[in-house]
Amino acid sequence: MKLIGVELRRLAIPLVAPFRTSFGTQQTRELGLIRVQTDSADGYGELVTMADPVYSSEYTDGAIAVVRDYLVPMLAAAAARAAAQSRDLDPWAVAPALAPIKGHRMAKAALETAVLDAWLRERSLSLAEWLGATRNTVAAGVSVGIMDSVPQLLDAVGGYLAEGYVRIKLKIEPGWDVEPVRAVRERFGDEVLLQVDANTAYTLGDAPQLARLDPFGLLLIEQPLDEEDVRGHAELAKRIKTPVCLDESIVSARAAADAIALGACAIVNIKPGRVGGYLESRRIHDVCVAHGVPVWCGGMLETGLGRAANVALAALPGFTLPGDTSASDRYYRTDITEPFTLVDGHLAVPREPGIGRSPIPELLDTVTETREWIAL
Repeated sequence: MKLIGVELRRLAIPLVAPFRTSFGTQQTRELGLIRVQTDSADGYGELVTMADPVYSSEYTDGAIAVVRDYLVPMLAAAAARAAAQSRDLDPWAVAPALAPIKGHRMAKAALETAVLDAWLRERSLSLAEWLGATRNTVAAGVSVGIMDSVPQLLDAVGGYLAEGYVRIKLKIEPGWDVEPVRAVRERFGDEVLLQVDANTAYTLGDAPQLARLDPFGLLLIEQPLDEEDVRGHAELAKRIKTPVCLDESIVSARAAADAIALGACAIVNIKPGRVGGYLESRRIHDVCVAHGVPVWCGGMLETGLGRAANVALAALPGFTLPGDTSASDRYYRTDITEPFTLVDGHLAVPREPGIGRSPIPELLDTVTETREWIAL
C-alpha cells in the first residue's frame, strides 16, 4: 500500500439543537477530516477534537496543524522506510511512527484510522470483522445536554424514549444534578436505564452531594472529578453507591489497568479519539474484559464516518452497556454520509469494507470550511 497524499479538511456542521455540557455549549460541530490516498484505496479518519481546548488540551485548528506539520511527514518517512525494505505500510506501524510526538492522541487517532480504513478497503475487510465484532446490531443510548429548565429536560427525554433509545444519559454540573435526575425518575420510572455525566465538574469535597444521587438507581456516574485525579475517584467510589465510570482519565490501556487496580472505576467509557485510535481501543477493551470491568462506547458528536467506526467497535463482546452511539439525526439534520437510523433502539453494525461509511461528496463540500492537499 503506497501512500500518494493526504487531504486535510476543516468542517463546520450545524447541530439540530444547541448541546450544553459542564464545559460549554455547542451550536455548530467544528471538526477535522483526514483522507489518506494510496495506490489501492482511500481511507478516512475523523478528527474528533472540539473547536476549543475544553474537553481536552487538543482543539481542531491546533490538531490540524499538528497533523500537517508533524504527523504526516513522520508517516511519510515510515512509509518510505517500509518501501525500502519491500514492506507495505500497515495500521500497526502508524502509532510507533508517530510516537516521538508527545500526546495529541486525537490527531494520531484520525491519521491511524484513515490508514486503517484504506488498508481494510484494499483487503475488502470490514472494521467490525477485523476487530472481532460478535453482534450485528448495538443498543443505542442518547446523551441529553444541560437544559434551561426541568420541564424542557423532561420534554427532551420523553422525545428520545419515544424514538426508542434504550438508555438516557444526563449531563450534570453543580446546581444541575439531583433535581433533574429526580424529575426524570419520577416522570419515566425506575425501568429506564439512566446514567449521568459530569465531565470533571466536581471535586472530592462534593462527595456528599453526589451521594444524593444513590437512591435513583443510576447505571453509573461518568467522570465526576478532574481527569488527573484517579486517586480521588478511588476515594469517591468508597463514599457513594453509584458505580463510578471513567472517561477523560482513560487515555490508554495502561491508564485503564492502573485505574482498575486502584479501584477508581467499576466501568470504563472507551472513546477511540481520546485514546489514540481503534487499535488502542481494542487493547483497552481486552484489559477491561480480563478484569471483569464492563465497557461502553462514548461519543464526540461524530459524523457518519466516526459513528460507523464506533458502532463497529461497540459490537465487541466486552461492550455490555449501551453507548452514545445515537442515530445521525440526534445531532445533524443532514450527515455527510448515509445516515444511521434507529431500529427498535439499535443501530446496524456496518459490514462494508473499511470503517463502513464513505462521505457523500456534495454533502461533504457543503460543510467544508478549508481543505488542503499534501502530496507525498
